[in-house]
Amino acid sequence: MLPPRQGPGGQHLLLLLVLLLPSLSPTRAPVPPGPAAALLQALGLRDAPQGAPRLRPVPPVMWRLFRRRDPQETRSGSRRMSPGVTLQPCHVEELGVAGNIVRHIPDRGAPTRASDPASAVGHCPEWTVVFDLSAVESAERPSRARLELRFAAAAAPEGGWELSVSQAGQGTGAGPGPVLLRQLVPALGPPVRAELLGTAWARNASWPRSLRLALALRPRTPAACARLAEASLLLVTLDPRLCHPLARPRRDAEPVLGGGPGGACRARRLYVSFREVGWHRWVIAPRGFLANYCQGQCALPVTLSGSGGPPALNHAVLRALMHATTPGAADLPCCVPARLSPISVLFFDNSDNVVLRQYEDMVVDECGCR
Repeated sequence: MLPPRQGPGGQHLLLLLVLLLPSLSPTRAPVPPGPAAALLQALGLRDAPQGAPRLRPVPPVMWRLFRRRDPQETRSGSRRMSPGVTLQPCHVEELGVAGNIVRHIPDRGAPTRASDPASAVGHCPEWTVVFDLSAVESAERPSRARLELRFAAAAAPEGGWELSVSQAGQGTGAGPGPVLLRQLVPALGPPVRAELLGTAWARNASWPRSLRLALALRPRTPAACARLAEASLLLVTLDPRLCHPLARPRRDAEPVLGGGPGGACRARRLYVSFREVGWHRWVIAPRGFLANYCQGQCALPVTLSGSGGPPALNHAVLRALMHATTPGAADLPCCVPARLSPISVLFFDNSDNVVLRQYEDMVVDECGCR
């Protein structure tokens, strides 16, 4: 699939951003031609979702996770974090598991599932739910696979219900396989959640293209049957290729507006608008981010002072000193990123799943002479 076409301004912005972003790991696939494709690969995406996604509400849990990970949200208002507290890299605090990719995958079997027939007491129907896992890459390691179910029911029976989850049969008329888990459900008001990791598939098993499950919810005492209203899968994975060691907390200092090459080495402001590059139809949040870039001189005495950022390396100071005394002996040090921080992006993928993904080294926070 080809990425969407960009206007002249978007092409220039993409090309500048690609040149300023850190280089990709050599273990990744070769960079496709064109700045848009290169930026997609830097974001860990194989291609851009085509066309407008099917409009559906963003699940509240995905908004909560995004707002907790987004630096602008965590530094403002009631979401301000305690001083000195930083979010762990590659860890989803709200769910208590390791991970840098969270997917909310809807049930694909709902459109083909017939309405629940009227059932006699004690003979409640079973449902088949289907989850598309084709977007999950083989390098990703699962840390949570939470089945979330919403039911519509009449009065709660005494003793509640029993939920059973089985592997669904593949062929027409094939019955369900062995029961993977049974779980007591005391009430159907809140969503019913069941952890599938370690039951539906092993933690170290390869990813299936799709996950088909047979569900049954039976009252523990004679009562009317419930109706399955909605099913989804909350999948958390860790891609070790995108996981970096813990960095220092981001400072609140803002980068200066861009200018000429003169002045001290420091971070300059560069805002990337997803609308400007044509990705606003599938990127839910944020609308853009400050990528920033480094620019400025590294000559003495600027190199010695560090320009308010991290102190220059001794090697950089020696190079600047050599250049000052013997200009032809050594070139001046370069103004380069000294500290970078991640961003989180909430978006629709090509399967209309809502995905929250954290991207390391996307924002230049500090620059230094190297």
